[in-house]
Amino acid sequence: MAQGGHSGALGAVYDAKRPEEIAALYDGWAETYDSEMAMAGYRHPTICLALLARHLPRATAPLLDAGAGTGLIGEWLGIIGFPHVEALDISEGMLAQAARKGAYKAFHCLALGGALPFADGHFGGIVSAGVFTSGHVGAEGLDELIRICRPGGVLVLTVKDTLWDGGFADRIASLESTGILARAEETAPYVSMPGETGTIPSRGLVLRKL
Repeated sequence: MAQGGHSGALGAVYDAKRPEEIAALYDGWAETYDSEMAMAGYRHPTICLALLARHLPRATAPLLDAGAGTGLIGEWLGIIGFPHVEALDISEGMLAQAARKGAYKAFHCLALGGALPFADGHFGGIVSAGVFTSGHVGAEGLDELIRICRPGGVLVLTVKDTLWDGGFADRIASLESTGILARAEETAPYVSMPGETGTIPSRGLVLRKL
């Protein structure tokens, strides 16, 4: 069992050590990703959609789906009232699958955790489901997402408890205390994959940029 409590392709991704290794694993998984995650009962996209709809006015644009994968969230955002969404992901293969759904206005093959090529305050909202987790992105990925989100906009994230207890919660508290953002909502911990046993809980988080 991988460090994130998952087996199979997801377990391999969680155990990867380098961004290029993660990208290659996702490239190879892209064609079957949607069906496998559906069978596992993957909850992150649904929870993020609910949180975004609750905290961001309809038609806010543009939005960024950071860690879009195959577009599990993007294909629903237009339906609930967000017409301009851009996709960012580390995997070209996953973005190719997302493109087939016709839900995104632009695609960016980039890794989170470093500098991003967007202007300050460019996006009205950012959603990132299943990205802040084992073997992926830690609290170091927050600063750039906050920078490119406009004041008054929200960042909707899921965070695995291993990261939350390993410094992520402290980083959020620090950003709140310095007046950079406010915690608009935090869900109770939940298991993202009820179809798998022994998985580590995550939580949903809504951060409003001040």
